[in-house]
Order: sequence, then C-alpha cells, then structure tokens
Amino acid sequence: MASSTLHFIFFSTLLLSLTFTTSTRDPCAISAPDGSDDLSIIPINAKCSPFAAKPNSASSVMDTVLHMASTDSHRLTYLSSLVASKPKPTSVPVASANQLLHTGNYVVRARLGTPPQLMFMVLDTSNDAVWLPCSGCSGCSTAAYFNPNSSSTYSTVSCSTAQCTQSRGLTCPSSSPSPPSICSFNQSYGGDSSFSASLVQDTLTLASDVIPGFSFGCINSASGNSLPPQGLMGLGRGPMSLVSQTTSLYSGVFSYCLPSFRSFYFSGSLKLGPTGQPRSMRYTPLLRNPRRPSLYYVNLTGVSVGSVQVPVDLKYLTFDSNSGAGTIIDSGTVITRFIQPVYEAIRNEFRKQVKGPFSTLGAFDTCFAADNENVAPKITLHMTSLDLKLPMENTLIHSSAGTLACLSMAGIPQNANAVLNVIANLQQQNLRILFDVPNSRLGIAPEPCN
Repeated sequence: MASSTLHFIFFSTLLLSLTFTTSTRDPCAISAPDGSDDLSIIPINAKCSPFAAKPNSASSVMDTVLHMASTDSHRLTYLSSLVASKPKPTSVPVASANQLLHTGNYVVRARLGTPPQLMFMVLDTSNDAVWLPCSGCSGCSTAAYFNPNSSSTYSTVSCSTAQCTQSRGLTCPSSSPSPPSICSFNQSYGGDSSFSASLVQDTLTLASDVIPGFSFGCINSASGNSLPPQGLMGLGRGPMSLVSQTTSLYSGVFSYCLPSFRSFYFSGSLKLGPTGQPRSMRYTPLLRNPRRPSLYYVNLTGVSVGSVQVPVDLKYLTFDSNSGAGTIIDSGTVITRFIQPVYEAIRNEFRKQVKGPFSTLGAFDTCFAADNENVAPKITLHMTSLDLKLPMENTLIHSSAGTLACLSMAGIPQNANAVLNVIANLQQQNLRILFDVPNSRLGIAPEPCN
C-alpha cells in the first residue's frame, strides 16, 4: 500500500484482526481502529504471545519449528483417532489428551463475559469445542482464567437442554432432580489423566460484535498432565463450534491468514463472515466425512515437484469416508505430512533436482547446503479445480546460520494411522485460507500476513 500505515476495517459481519502503525508505541499493544479489542492470530512463540518462552539468544526459527514439529506425531495420532472412530452424528468431542496437549501453534484473542474478560485461545480447525480454564480450576496451569463470578451474564447449562446432548461425555443423574442438574462432562487422556468441565453460557465479544448466550466448556479440574495455558477456539463444523454457533451472524464463513513463525511482532488476521473476503480466491470443494464431519477434507489429486508430477498410487490420495483416508487441511499440525509412499515419491524427485549431499535434522530428512537453494524446485499441490504452488518460504526452512536448508515436509510417523495426509500450518503461512461451510468449498489466495 502507498500509505505507511496499514489499517484493517471492521465490517458489521467481518472481523479484521490487526492494525499496526509505524510509531514508537508498544508493537504488541494491538487494537482496532475504533478502540475495541481485536481478534488477532499470534504465533504462540512470538514475542507478542503471552505464552512465549523466555528469550533465548541461541534460539532460532529452525529450533522453534523443530520443537513444535516434534509434537506433530501426537497431533497426527489424535487426528487419525478421529477418522477411525464412529461417533454418533450429533456428538462433539470436547477434548482429548493429544488434542489438549498438542493443539497450539497460533492463538487468537477474544473476550468473554460482562464486563468482557480478555482470553487467549488456540485456533483449531479440527475441533468443535470452545473451552476455557475457569477460576478455581484444580490442576490447571495458567495465569489466565475466566472468572464466572465477575460476569453478570454468566449462566450454566442444564441437563435438559439441547446443547447438553451435543457434548460428548456428559454426566447427568438418571433421575430428574429439581432444579435440573448442570450439564457437565468428564474426559480422560494420557491413560491416568483426566479433566472435568461444565457446559456454560456467556456473552462472547469479537471486536465490535457481541454474541449473547454463547456456549462453551468451563474447565474446573484436571489431574495428571497439566492443561495448556490457553483455551481452545474450535472452528470445526460441529454444532458447538464457533462457526456453528455464530451462523446467523457470519453465515458459516471464515478465513485466516497465518503469519510466518519468523514474525516476532506482527500478527495474522481472522475474518468472520462473507463480507470483505478477497475476490481473488480460487476454490476447491470441501469434502465431508459423515463419521467425523468436522474435519475439512479436500480432494488432493497429485503433487508436482518443479515441472514433474510425481508418480503416486491414487489409493493413497483418494477420499474414503469408511476408512477416513484422504487429505485434510489443519491449523494445528506444524509441517505437512504425507502417507509414506507419497512423501517418498515427493522427496526422491526433490532430491533428483537438488544437488546433495543430504542430511537429516529432526523431522526433516532432506537438508542440504543453502548454496544450492537456487536450484530447489517449487512444490505444487494439485486439488480439484485448484493448483496450489507453494512459495519457496513454505517449502524450505533454514538453519539459524543460514547455511542449511531443509524440505519442510515429512512422512506420517510409524505410530500414527497412515491413511490421512495433512496440509499443515507451515505450508499455509502467508496465504488467505477461506472456509465456506454452506457452499462446501475452500478458497486460497496469496496474502502477506506478517
């Protein structure tokens, strides 16, 4: 833009999350043009994140990504468990062990209650729940609790309500006491660990939009491994997700632009509603798995390395609702993962076109001297009606010294159910990704998110 100041404008059915100026004010003191608090997408390890680790001069972007990618196997096991399970059509997973412990690469800001309380929540497209650790929670490790006693609009949800029947693991007495019991649920994770929560309602404030009676889980106790310090903002398609609960306001449409992990200060943006979405979007159909309808499947038809479309047996790409096979786009996995034969075909062709020798670093098995980066080919993901040619920054990751470059993709770990390909957040950075639920389509457009 010609101006030195970049502004995002708020529409009545739209949230644009970031405004920043070239001033000397605190770069983390982000606010909207009208003075209200905005909904920003912040890399969880960025300087503006309240959950960032203490500064470490030895740390680098490569170190950060390697650390986050080390938890991908848990995330993939969780996602695979979803596609393998056969829940009732109306059931909604509130959380699970791996989901609780391995969701967060990006957090968003939202406010709950009256007066509004600022909360940071993990952005998760593969979860239907919205939950927060509440004050008095036993076993929760966080400095940011939601305090129900400080909100005049807070209320609990009784067992007799429709919302209660949409929450998995609810516990209600078999009899019908008077007054009705509070809808609550218990979840186990990690073998001997568990948490309990109550289904509650309060006013959710997103920028200038006020949403009364929003239902979410209020976690009040946890045992075993600690819960993460963030809440969870589920953006799946289930009835209790943010998308479903705000359909009348945002029409089931949202998009995000994820900033690079190299962005220490600037945030990405979340847009809710169809108004103001980019016109340059290219679309591919979203597929629906009736066994796990919340996951956002796309039809991946092939992968090219440079000008070469790698030979891949279509059985590794074809969507199958019975087995859960296919390809999903997910905000909680760090690096894109392919079923092993697919990844090996991509990697082998990539190595053919780049001069070795190659080495392994953490999850990356194709690292080479950065001097050869000029011959590294771009990778294109072919989907129905859409070819996504990944920018080089979404294909390679560099060591802190800049002497080493690695192909930032990997195969599915052996301990995960090898039927699901996952397009992860490292490959989504600096792209506007739009989810149009009513029209069952996914849109993608280039956009500098940082």
